[in-house]
Parts: sequence; C-alpha cells; structure tokens
Amino acid sequence: MKWNTRVTELLSIQYPIIQGGLAYLAYSELAAAVSNAGGLGQITAMSLKTPEDLRDEIHKVRKLTNNPFGVNFAIGQHGRPYEHMLEVAIEEKVPVISITGGNPKGILDKVRGTGIKTLVLVAAKRQAKKAESLGADAVMVVGQEGGGHLGRSDLGTFVLTPEVVDHVSIPVIASGGIVDGRSFLAALSLGAEGIEMGTRFIATKECVHAHPQYKKDILAADENSTVVIKRSIGAPARALKNAWTEKILKIEEENGGYEALKDYISGEANKRYIHHGEMDNGFGWAGQSAIRIHDIPTVEQLIHSILSEAEEIVSKWR
Repeated sequence: MKWNTRVTELLSIQYPIIQGGLAYLAYSELAAAVSNAGGLGQITAMSLKTPEDLRDEIHKVRKLTNNPFGVNFAIGQHGRPYEHMLEVAIEEKVPVISITGGNPKGILDKVRGTGIKTLVLVAAKRQAKKAESLGADAVMVVGQEGGGHLGRSDLGTFVLTPEVVDHVSIPVIASGGIVDGRSFLAALSLGAEGIEMGTRFIATKECVHAHPQYKKDILAADENSTVVIKRSIGAPARALKNAWTEKILKIEEENGGYEALKDYISGEANKRYIHHGEMDNGFGWAGQSAIRIHDIPTVEQLIHSILSEAEEIVSKWR
C-alpha cells in the first residue's frame, strides 16, 4: 500500500512516521536511520552544548542520508536560550524544524519565509488552533499516554486527536501510545495524517545513546511501570517508575517546589539513567506504550513491521 497523506507531501517523506525529539538520545545515527527507512528522523538541538555542535550533527546526518530530516527545539520553562541554535538550523537550511515544550511564536516568526517546514507539538485544541494561527505547517498532538512532557489535562490520544482534527485545517500528527501497525492505523482512522513515536524508537538498535539497561526496562514494562512527575510545577511528564521518581513524587507531595526538585529533574539526572544505566540514581522518560514493546529491532525492521501489520488489518476489512 501507499501511505500518502498531506504529511508525506509536506515533508517529502515516504511514510507518515516521525521520530520524536528524544532529549539526549536523538542524534545523527537514529535520525538518519529513520529518514533512510522512509520516515522523518530528527536530531535534538537543545541537548547539544553549542551551536557548532548542532552544525556538526546536521553535517553528520547529511553524510548518512540524502532524505529529509528534522531538528527539534525543546523550549521549556527552565530551558536555556535557543536563538543561536536556531540561527544554525536556518543557516544550514534544514528541511524541518519541530517545536516542543513552549510558546512556538519566536521560532515560527524567525523561520517564516525560509522554506523550512514547521511542526508544533500541542496537548490541547486551544494550542493547536494557536499554532495554526501563528503559521505552523502541521501540529503534533500528544495525549496522556505519551512519554516525556505532556499536557496539563488528562485527555488521551484517542479523544484529543479527532477533536484537534475537527478544529484546524493544517495536517495533524498523532503522538502518545503509538508503537505498532494497530495504533498507526487507529491514528489515521481518527483523522490524523501521520504519527510521531518516541518511546518505540528508543528501543531500536540505532538508538545507540540509550543504555542497554534503559532499553531493558522499557521491554520489561507493564501497565504500572510509568508515572507522571512534575505536575506540581505545571510541567507534567511521564517517566519509568523507579526509586528516583518516587523521591520526586515525595517532594511534590510535600509541596517542595522547583528549587527542591531541580536536582532531581535535571538533565544530569536524566542522563545518569539513560546514558549510564544508573536506574536508581536518575530517571528515564517513557510512555505507557512501553507495555506494547517487546523487542529491539533495527529502525528499518520496525517501520516495515508497522506498515505490514497495518496492511494486514486493512486487507481483512476488504
């Protein structure tokens, strides 16, 4: 089957499958593998130390693939300035820029007129309509099933996706709880024209920066293996449950605030787990979909299996 949608046309990709920004994990090896397999791979700008590091990573991707790729800008409440990083992405004429975790206006204004396609992650209908009014080319809608940072409501992907589809005219990409052909096809049935996956791409061979322990813990997940942290500071995010996240939740229960939490929710604490496997001395993001992940394929094998399963389902309906 051909999976042509407005998303594949917009991004000039073969399949409407997008790899999430994945802080401290989405670098050239993974991004190029996804793009080479027909999806849209991304590198994570704000996990890099300097603008020149970003430029080097962009050059690495271009050596590994001739296909379109994206650069993700995670602009959060306590994030550092992104302007110099953005200048590099624009200078390098990257095909796609995605924006997560903050007000996209500054980036959308800077990118306008460059020919770079823009994707904005949203977690509410209001945010989607605002992103469209600001000039975003498409929105990625994340439900509460997702890993990493989420919306402040408890709406799931299954409800939020069609609600956004009905209220914007630009393409909608579904995110959260999507790992296989069944969930891919479900997203399209809800009116989405593509999917974004984060947790599923961590458990692949080309996600080389993810420690084996982190991948092992994703594969071992059950329905009780994730927890939402940082609700108390207005930035809810889903992570694998462990001793470290229990400490975070304890601080939140005691109304500790950001100052009490900052060392526990820092990038360094994140990296101790995901890079070094220190599972009780840090935390790792993961969505509820981890329960549906049972292997560590190559990216090409993963995308092929998603499409094959979806095609098999469609064939049964005919």
